[in-house]
Amino acid sequence: MGMLATLITGLASGETIAALRRARTAAMVYLLAGIVALCGVGFLIGAAYIWTAIRYGSQVAALSFGAGFLVAAGLILVVYKIAEGSRLRRRAERRKADVTAVGVTAALAVMPTLLKGKSGLGVILGSAAALAAYALYRQTTRPGGPDGGGPR
Repeated sequence: MGMLATLITGLASGETIAALRRARTAAMVYLLAGIVALCGVGFLIGAAYIWTAIRYGSQVAALSFGAGFLVAAGLILVVYKIAEGSRLRRRAERRKADVTAVGVTAALAVMPTLLKGKSGLGVILGSAAALAAYALYRQTTRPGGPDGGGPR
């Protein structure tokens, strides 16, 4: 039995090491390809600049390329800010759902213990009343509530 465990462990660790080597090699190849691609893009931008400088003059080419890159940077930032807002909303919704799930799970786990004691039903009814009151409070004080107003 011990020999079988040794064989399985060796196979598993050998596979793990091989997978790590393949991942490292792939990462190096992709990094090198990315660097070469950036060099190619740089030469294409240089060629476009030279063509524009010959056709329209070096000052117009420099101003045009500078303005173009500034506009591109601004667009990237605007798109990022828009995407960041939606990511924050999704993260807040997920956090709210997680907190609700934890609360429900905790309540269900404590329920049998509460029902065993004499005062358990009172605790459950009191907690339910408090939750209902809180939900009613949240509904009436919500800034975007049914009437669009805040607290009355």
